[in-house]
Amino acid sequence: MRRCCQGVGLPCLFKGVGMAGSRPPQFLLVFDFDETIVDENSDDSVVGGRALPEPLRQTPRGGSYNEHMQRVLTFLGEQGVRPADFRAIYENIPLSPGMAELFQFLSKHQELFELVLISDANVFGIEAKLRAAGLRSLFRKIFSNPASFDRRGFLTLGPYHSHKCLECPANMCKRKILGEYLAERARQDVEFQRVFYVGDGANDFCPAAGTLRAADVAFPRKGYPMHRLIQERQEKQPGAFQAAVVPWESAVEVARYLQELLRRKC
Repeated sequence: MRRCCQGVGLPCLFKGVGMAGSRPPQFLLVFDFDETIVDENSDDSVVGGRALPEPLRQTPRGGSYNEHMQRVLTFLGEQGVRPADFRAIYENIPLSPGMAELFQFLSKHQELFELVLISDANVFGIEAKLRAAGLRSLFRKIFSNPASFDRRGFLTLGPYHSHKCLECPANMCKRKILGEYLAERARQDVEFQRVFYVGDGANDFCPAAGTLRAADVAFPRKGYPMHRLIQERQEKQPGAFQAAVVPWESAVEVARYLQELLRRKC
């Protein structure tokens, strides 16, 4: 069970910075990738302006999007898109507004915030972008679909895991991932005072609604599916969504919220 933050002052945390036996981070900050850290859907960025054959033009309804993207990536490989091309595409996807400022803030407070990334994109693309932006070292863990290049030089994609959640795509339930991560860290004697979740999509609603508690904060991108689903839940079932909700248009708003949190504690 996560400890509440009542009675825990941040000044004592700052004293431990850089010292042997310093305390573990007190806050967990969870990020989505597509249209959260970056300002585009990376799958769309990979396709770019290329004309796809008719069977690949529409995302299958009721089918597996992960399997659909596996077929798209095979097609791109057959068209001559090679590893260096894929890497350049991911590296050049722009960050969302204010993300550079948010990560600049977080880099100054790494002793307080533990960062993980949970995304239905793919590990190769995420790693490429984070390294290009100088952000990879800030994240303790990245949870995403496995991706690698086969002997032909084609980027291949697989599912992350299997699960029984009826609300999520077959290849990934972010609530299951986040729940297992919190349990793993608890076994390591790391129990976070608060969890902050920054996302945009419908698949970010599942972990936010199912895992976050009253002390936690959901940061949905304003006007995106996660935000709309939270609003609908709040209207239909007042009090059912337990976490505080702070919508954002620029990630600077997230940074300001966290900065104010530290200011109040200090």
